[in-house]
Amino acid sequence: MPSNDARNLLQTAVPAAAVGVVTVAVSGAVAGGKGALGAAVGTVLAILFMGIGLFVLQWTAKTLPQLFQAMGLMLYVAQLLLLLIFVALFKDTSLFHPKTFAIGLVVATVVWMAAQARAHMKAKIFYVDPEPAKSEKPEKTGPSS
Repeated sequence: MPSNDARNLLQTAVPAAAVGVVTVAVSGAVAGGKGALGAAVGTVLAILFMGIGLFVLQWTAKTLPQLFQAMGLMLYVAQLLLLLIFVALFKDTSLFHPKTFAIGLVVATVVWMAAQARAHMKAKIFYVDPEPAKSEKPEKTGPSS
């Protein structure tokens, strides 16, 4: 992963994880151990989904830029479907508290998106790729002498 991509990931994952720690602490104080576990699972799931999505979108932007918008839409639909499957599988679980899971998931996702918007606004992105030209000499088009 190039340094710019790693910096972008760091600027988004760290605030989401920090808020996740606070959410886990508050959930643990309010709902006990199952509440803390629910918030932790929600936070980890949000960071995992959003991190994989960011990686896939950055890869798509570099290798297949013509598919970037379509891939973004498909990725968000896939993330929602995977989350729906996860919630459906664990809807009747007694392993963790479902409300703190939802709170952890939503809070981490919102903070991730805000941090990603901030990182994008602060990034110095070139409008044109500064690749050197291969040949600056004009080609001869007339008859050779």
